[in-house]
Amino acid sequence: MRMRRRSLGLRRRPIGSLAAERGRGWRDFLLARRRDRRRVGRELPGGAMSYIPGQPVTAVVQRVEIHKLRQGENLILGFSIGGGIDQDPAQNPFSEDKTDKGIYVTRVTEGGPAEVAGLQVGDKIMQVNGWDMTMVTHDQARKRLTKRNEEVVRLLVTRHSLQKAVQQSMMS
Repeated sequence: MRMRRRSLGLRRRPIGSLAAERGRGWRDFLLARRRDRRRVGRELPGGAMSYIPGQPVTAVVQRVEIHKLRQGENLILGFSIGGGIDQDPAQNPFSEDKTDKGIYVTRVTEGGPAEVAGLQVGDKIMQVNGWDMTMVTHDQARKRLTKRNEEVVRLLVTRHSLQKAVQQSMMS
């Protein structure tokens, strides 16, 4: 196994040897690393979501918590989505940039859980329960939203209208 050297000339152990010392093999180490990379925007104390400092803010970011409504065996969210990396972004009426392949809210059921929570048509879904939704297919987004074992869905959405966001926060 090849050893890497730091610029100070000190020897450093390969990453895999640390995993082996902790009783995990390479495979377990890589799976854990991949899982950690997929989870972004960990919640901070006080309910704030983390962000990347120095990045420009072009839209209002808002948290929406939806409590699913039980109808028989089904849990209902009360909204529909459109978009995804496998869809044609030119067909998306909500994005200003016609190359945007994000997930957007296309319909909100009147009086449904999503409307009660404050979700609006045109909102771009950035995260679902801490999972990144910026580069997913339409089917992956649908599966993440409709997990049967989750009765509450926490969304991080962007909204282009500051006026709508302020009105929504005043009503809450």
